[in-house]
Order: sequence, then structure tokens, then C-alpha cells
Amino acid sequence: MNRCRLGKSEKKFAELIWQREPIGSGQLVKLCASEMGWKKSTTYTVLKNLCTKGIFQNKNAVVSSLIKKNEYYERQSRHFVEDDFGGSLPKFLAAFIGGKKLSECQAEELKKLIDEHREDS
Repeated sequence: MNRCRLGKSEKKFAELIWQREPIGSGQLVKLCASEMGWKKSTTYTVLKNLCTKGIFQNKNAVVSSLIKKNEYYERQSRHFVEDDFGGSLPKFLAAFIGGKKLSECQAEELKKLIDEHREDS
């Protein structure tokens, strides 16, 4: 899975799978009908597209993920910082904070994250 972005409906669909996997494809069809108002054909079309993108698989009528939810969102976050901020995490954080003040708790959490992920000198 390279730079695969999901649309709003695809994200909702993916969340349904991630929350319930492994899930039978028939059960997924029923779930999508009740949760999203989709027809069987729509469910299978979207599922096929996401399988082609390498996010899910449908083996023996059982749907499961090839990319876990956390991994997908980690990749999306990295691509966002790379594409929109030239790969600069400090530039992203400055834009995200946007002049707001951090609470002491937030500042401590960020310091802890930095320390945990700092490259050894």
C-alpha cells in the first residue's frame, strides 16, 4: 500500500471492518446495508477496490485487514507531513499549534514523545 487515501465512505467502510475483523462477507453486506444504506453490489465493489489497494483481503468469504488501522493512519500522517510541510515535523507542529498555548500536561507529553523517539547521538 503506497499513498492510498480513502474517501469519506471508504473510511467509514474500513472502520466497520477494522472494528469487527475478521468478518464474514455476508455479514459485512448486512452491516453496510444497515449502517450505510448500501446495496450488496456497492459493498462488494468498495471491498474489491480496497482489496486491490492492499488494505483488506477477502479469503473464503472472510474479510480481514492486510494493513491495521494504526498502521494506515501512521502512514497517512507521515505522508501529510512530507507532502504539506516538506517532511518537517517542527513546521507541522508550529502550524498545528497556531499560536495557542500548550497546557503543562500537553508540553510534558510532547517532551516525553520526543525523548522516546530521539535518535541516539
